[in-house]
Amino acid sequence: MELVKMTVSAFVDETASDSPAPGGGSVSALAGSLASALGQMVIRLTTGKKAFASLDEKTQEEFKAQLPKLEKAQKRLVEIIDEDTQAFNAFMEALKLPKDTDEQKAKRNKAMSDATVVAMQVPLETAKTCLEVLRFLPIVAVHGNKNAASDAGVAALNARSGLEGAILNVKINLGGIDDAPLCEKTRAECNKMLEEGEKLKTEILKTIYSKIE
Repeated sequence: MELVKMTVSAFVDETASDSPAPGGGSVSALAGSLASALGQMVIRLTTGKKAFASLDEKTQEEFKAQLPKLEKAQKRLVEIIDEDTQAFNAFMEALKLPKDTDEQKAKRNKAMSDATVVAMQVPLETAKTCLEVLRFLPIVAVHGNKNAASDAGVAALNARSGLEGAILNVKINLGGIDDAPLCEKTRAECNKMLEEGEKLKTEILKTIYSKIE
């Protein structure tokens, strides 16, 4: 059964079981998708309100332009919830391949290496998409409905959590990849995303706290 078709309680129970998947990668994608959903909610609770009507036209258009971007990010992150677990399962299948002969060992090692690259690339996309969500949220935090300010803050926290959680899954898989230049490039990319994500989260929360305190 696809993870995204489970009830919330069933998904949580499956995550809590002794099965290693779904794990942190799928949960990170879920966190990002919820962040995107909350951002959309704040936009929908804002447009059409009196305070929103007082904004200049350019700001209104820029604010509303985030909605389709967040919808697209949510859709992709929901898809990745299952893709991440599928990538892990592919690696486990490769691990089960026979290794009695040199030929079998070579085939198994190749399958494991290929599966590890995929298992790294899936959370890398999760991280990139969560960062995109964070980039869409500052204007939502600034101009969003004050009564939904906390929701915009939770969106930022979930997007940041999804970002770093995905990067943890990227980095743990890099240890099984022999391509040193690829690993070095990916680590640098991840560190750069973490830095930007933290700055965005801090900026957004500063805005939110200024509204609610």
